[in-house]
Amino acid sequence: MEPSEVTDTKTMHRVVYDRFGDSDVLRVAESPIPVPGDGEVLIRIHGAGLNPIDWKTRRGLGFVATQLENSLPWVPGYDAAGEVVEVADDVTTLARGDRVMGMIGFPTAGGAYAQYAVARADELAIVPEELDLVTAAGVPLAALTAWQALFEVARLEAGQKILIHAGAGGVGHFAVQFALERGAHVIATASAKNRDFLAELGVHEVIDYHTTDVADECYGLDVVLDLIGGEAGKRSLHTLSDSGVLVTIPTVTADEVISAAEAMGVRAHGMRCRADVFHLDEIAELIEDGDVKVHIEQAFPLARAGEAHDLLEAGHVRGKLVLDCR
Repeated sequence: MEPSEVTDTKTMHRVVYDRFGDSDVLRVAESPIPVPGDGEVLIRIHGAGLNPIDWKTRRGLGFVATQLENSLPWVPGYDAAGEVVEVADDVTTLARGDRVMGMIGFPTAGGAYAQYAVARADELAIVPEELDLVTAAGVPLAALTAWQALFEVARLEAGQKILIHAGAGGVGHFAVQFALERGAHVIATASAKNRDFLAELGVHEVIDYHTTDVADECYGLDVVLDLIGGEAGKRSLHTLSDSGVLVTIPTVTADEVISAAEAMGVRAHGMRCRADVFHLDEIAELIEDGDVKVHIEQAFPLARAGEAHDLLEAGHVRGKLVLDCR
């Protein structure tokens, strides 16, 4: 290991839960600081991002929960940003003092809701100097989901028309900016209170989902990014052109949306995000160039992780929520 201020006698705080349930199962516990193994680094975490998968897993819902149910307690969180403080001997791509961010420990290791975490060096990207590390924690999972949905699954191209549901949310606010940067015509659904926020990001048309049915307003679209699922996803199938494609993100309703698409003779795909440092590097470059902004709605200390979960679970968060782990 490289020299470090971290010693075996030091401990850290982390958020953990012993059973699935409401947000009150989350508690702060003290534990030894972990030691990086081969291919890993130790990060002093400044910020941990919150994502819907966090509260769904905490409730015992979804594919991650089924993997964890016999191995609790567990430290949640996949989005981490911070400073490298120890480096395994075989790691040559990162050094102590590097400012990094990444989607770590996905899907069953987790561990980002903590003051320190180990991560694979190949999961981490360098954080642009312009971005503080608490804010950077809002980037990885949401931005990678948007990037992979738009460019790997939907293959969005310049000049195409795209509808993005929940455009002001965590994944949505990245997706609208990526699509705009690619040269697409971007339509987004949002509540009236988020109209100005999306207009400032450059969205061409904002549809208030409280008052307007997208199937009445949109037609001939090349791409729909469905971040809501269920009935919203199925209604959106009516907006596609013959060659259009819908990408639905919520896994719990993906099968029913895809089945409805098949019945209509249009294309729909589900997807799951994966860690990809090359994509994250491209995203970091857009942030560094000022083409993409990261919006943090609120930052919470570790001790208020339950409150953050409640806010996220209630929905309608603009941009991202993060934990300040410093």
